[in-house]
Amino acid sequence: MPYSVNLDEFPAVIREFASYKTAIQGCSQKTADEYLLDLRTFFRYLIARDNGIDPDSDEFLQIDISKVDIDYIKTITTEKIYDFLLYTGNVRKNMWSAKSRKLSAIKGLFKFMTVKRSYLEENPAANIESPKHKKTLPKFLSLEESKLLLDAVRNDAGSKSRLRDLCIITLFLNCGMRLSELVGINIGDIDRELKFVRVVGKGSKERIIYLNNACQSILTEYLVNDRLNEKNRNLPDKALFLSNRDKRISNKTIQALVYKYLDLAGLESKHYSVHKLRHTAATLMYQSGNVDIRVLKDILGHEQLNTTQIYTHVSDVNMMNAMSENPLASITDTGADKPVDNSDEDDGE
Repeated sequence: MPYSVNLDEFPAVIREFASYKTAIQGCSQKTADEYLLDLRTFFRYLIARDNGIDPDSDEFLQIDISKVDIDYIKTITTEKIYDFLLYTGNVRKNMWSAKSRKLSAIKGLFKFMTVKRSYLEENPAANIESPKHKKTLPKFLSLEESKLLLDAVRNDAGSKSRLRDLCIITLFLNCGMRLSELVGINIGDIDRELKFVRVVGKGSKERIIYLNNACQSILTEYLVNDRLNEKNRNLPDKALFLSNRDKRISNKTIQALVYKYLDLAGLESKHYSVHKLRHTAATLMYQSGNVDIRVLKDILGHEQLNTTQIYTHVSDVNMMNAMSENPLASITDTGADKPVDNSDEDDGE
């Protein structure tokens, strides 16, 4: 897949770094593109800083970084990197996630130049810690909201792509796939008996996701009546899901259809998104299906267990149930209706 940015804008050492990330480390093209854009902003900031250019001006966006070389990079200090991170927060108003990604790109470049290529002797980014972030709980649809979303697709009788869309929503809500994973599914990735599907996740890592009854049922109907019918059977593209132009469906098309059905289901005000459907699948499996957290980690394709553990903290229902299990929970008598016994009190004089 080609880069979405113009590589001619970048100096040779950054192009070499981007190739290393994709070819050797197996990073996705999207990740490589994000690193390139973040590094472009970083070097533009340093050049603007050296030349008195306002980093909040249009001139900043026109700065050419293609002439940056190893000698220039050798002049970059830890303090300059800290200045850039301050700029991203104070001027660009980046949140912790965007700042962390930019720092990851910078640290990756300097590690590549010191450890992998020995272009530099010292790494000025080595001891910079990632910005601390405020942990937020993932947003997800409740069971009832999930059913409303599925009903919205089922009831869209006027849609020519209803079966495809229902299959997509069903897989999201049941399997917890990433958007890129679902888009990348080919017909050949599906087990002949529809027991499982192979997907390619982050870092080009392949994993198997087993299919439950709901997924098997809608996949059967979709394949027989839509994707593998006489009209579509011989299309050259082996993608499972096609656009109206008979090409592999795009991320944007899926995002648009998800927003469409959230609207039809009356859930648009909740600001849900495609990624929230992945959170929904994980949450419903953990809370309602009693799925072990280690199994859920493998289903979602997480590298680290602590990434998955956020789903152990998202349930108000679980906390409410725990409170109800207290053996004192059923004692509700306040004694207000009982007569007051004053027999032990002094009569007074």
